[in-house]
Amino acid sequence: MTGTEPAVHRIDTSRPHPARVYDWFLGGKDNYPVDEQLGRQIMSIDSGAPRAARGNRRFMQRATRKLVGESGIRQFLDIGTGIPTEPNLHQIAQSVASDARVVYVDNDPIVLAHAGALLRGTPDGVTEYLQADARDPAAILEQAGRVLDFDRPVALSLIALLHFIADEDGAHDLVNTLVDALAPGSCLVLSALTADFEPENVRRGIAAYAAGGVTLVARAQAEMGVFFKGLDLVEPGIVSVVDWHPELGVDETPDGEGPVSLYGGVGVKR
Repeated sequence: MTGTEPAVHRIDTSRPHPARVYDWFLGGKDNYPVDEQLGRQIMSIDSGAPRAARGNRRFMQRATRKLVGESGIRQFLDIGTGIPTEPNLHQIAQSVASDARVVYVDNDPIVLAHAGALLRGTPDGVTEYLQADARDPAAILEQAGRVLDFDRPVALSLIALLHFIADEDGAHDLVNTLVDALAPGSCLVLSALTADFEPENVRRGIAAYAAGGVTLVARAQAEMGVFFKGLDLVEPGIVSVVDWHPELGVDETPDGEGPVSLYGGVGVKR
């Protein structure tokens, strides 16, 4: 399942890439001057962009910790993985339950180049990386099924993915196909961009990304709720990612006040 081709030779460093800009916001080193340039441009519009990136990352970590520790989930399917930033999902899950099984999915050569960092898990757990396109959920399910048991609960993690896929491009079909394949007791973990809190900053940020060749979609809370149709939302529902169970952030340091422009939520399949 794990890609091994020299993807690094296919990485285009002449144009900014959202995964590398995100990495720059997080203080990572896997980015290039063109990514930093766009990152700084966005920060000139919204100085809170790095805080939003950190808040999104921490939401993933808190949700993972809760699902493993409180809900007993032992299987994770993380689509749109992005550049590894420690601690990653498998490190959180396997630190709580060493036998947790995690399948990462991305179609980005940048992520493939770092796949080795994603695959260092515990001896009794399983960590795999699948090179696949999020827009082909059937292929993802088929290949992930070699590692995950879809007759048992799985946490489907779509972190900061859907704002790159518009409704008319099949965002809802993608989520529905994936959720339909999951067993009862499975969970959907979702975060995505919203303009509900800072509409003008988000509008200008979307324009800056568009100038760099990247399309973003911002969704209102009600629009986010459609993705959870038929699922039982975990309290407190769909909220800014920094406000989703902050008490679970055992290793977090204070990082400003107020919401950030990313909604997050967790739903449980009946």
